[in-house]
Amino acid sequence: MHLRFAPLVPICALVLASAAQAEVKQSAPDSLLIVETAQVKTTPAKAYAAISQVHLWWGDEYTWSGKAANLSLRAEAGGCFCEHWPGGSVEYGRVITVLPEQLVRIETALGVLQELAVKGVLSFSIAQDDDGATQLELDYRVNGAASSGLDQLAPKVDEMMAATFARLTRYIQTSSPEEKPEDAIPKAQAEAAAAAATRASILEQWRQQMLGQQPESGAAKTSRPASKKTTKPAAKKSEQQQPGSP
Repeated sequence: MHLRFAPLVPICALVLASAAQAEVKQSAPDSLLIVETAQVKTTPAKAYAAISQVHLWWGDEYTWSGKAANLSLRAEAGGCFCEHWPGGSVEYGRVITVLPEQLVRIETALGVLQELAVKGVLSFSIAQDDDGATQLELDYRVNGAASSGLDQLAPKVDEMMAATFARLTRYIQTSSPEEKPEDAIPKAQAEAAAAAATRASILEQWRQQMLGQQPESGAAKTSRPASKKTTKPAAKKSEQQQPGSP
């Protein structure tokens, strides 16, 4: 049946993600840890409420049915992180910890990780700084057998977590998870400036290396005092001139 291959859909779509990368804190054949943090302009209460509204900010490309609207997350111990549509249903995970305005933790193996029979724990942590700013953190820990090859999957899972976290933070702050065109312009400009700076740095390193390979620089040649010009004494004429000589 077609649904047999559905677990491949979310993970294959990861290559399409263009959001900023989350940080892979740990990567090994039997484990991986991905962490993403952001400061959001809202209260801990609103950030906490937004997490459970997963159907409004999760990406369509990371679902079995192709529609995030089919997702649901019941924010209480034992609550299901599930997807239901006319063609089937999936349990992505189960809520294992809920601390209102502080923490939502879900036991979940996303994408092809479900097929690998690994154990994953996805945590959304919320904290408020002394200055009133709200800090949101996502961390995703996955453990399994060494044959799971989690270090090979880490880059793709990393892309998914980065895209998902970016959508969540935008939804919390603007009520829409979609990136606005005007938001993409500064991002593109920053990326272009960073690329230009990298190229300039590489060219400067090459220039310095080339100068270092020369026996001496032009400046050194200019500063060297000119050598004194010496005139060789004229050869003495022979005392006995040859016949016919002046």
